[in-house]
Amino acid sequence: MQRHALTDAQWERLSPLLPPQVTHRKGRPAKDHRLILNGILWLLATGAPWRDLPERYGPWSTVANRFYAWQKAGLWTRLLAALQQEAHERGELDWSLHFVDGSVIRAHQHAAGARKDTRRGDEALGRSRGGYSTKLHVRAERQGKPMVVLLSAGQRHEQTMFEPLMASGQVKRMHGGGRPRHRPRRVAADKGYSSRQTRGYLRRRGIGSPRATKSGPSTTWRWSSSRRFSSGSKGLDLRRQSRQPRR
Repeated sequence: MQRHALTDAQWERLSPLLPPQVTHRKGRPAKDHRLILNGILWLLATGAPWRDLPERYGPWSTVANRFYAWQKAGLWTRLLAALQQEAHERGELDWSLHFVDGSVIRAHQHAAGARKDTRRGDEALGRSRGGYSTKLHVRAERQGKPMVVLLSAGQRHEQTMFEPLMASGQVKRMHGGGRPRHRPRRVAADKGYSSRQTRGYLRRRGIGSPRATKSGPSTTWRWSSSRRFSSGSKGLDLRRQSRQPRR
């Protein structure tokens, strides 16, 4: 199996969620969905331009056109929701602790200028200290599975996107109905999210937040049941790794 390609088990889970494969068109048959997905995964893993896509995935324009067509149809959002729903039913989503963070991504100098569409909002592009950029905001569960992914302009502070991250990501139940699950028991974030507004939001919804404490000769961060964000070191490691104290 090629690197970055879908395994048979992964394909069995994804194939029922994809649009039907068109086979009755005249002329050349449509490229297989699995081949197209493998090409998209290769592109995402390498960061290469569309035109550098290897020939084994077919014409790059075919892969690009299907990617954007699925994006316009909302397929990627539905795929994430369906996989989260299945994982929740199998008990594979950890709701005990979620992590929230943001990361700036440099944008190409020609990234702006797309035709404006008031129905879709802005382009999530702006100028930050690092230049022309966009910012990726993520909420992930304890094992690293993404729950919510949002975009904003690069100059937007992470604090402004905290409540939208927490309000999104509802996971519907497959059997028996009931209210969708979207609220974790605790949320961990760095000092960029530490504010009275954030603490009030969590307190009103009964969501706890871990507090960093020090113990032993090395600096070890461990979680407590406190609902206050830590006011300690700026470099809080959310993966609970040990750090040697600075000399």
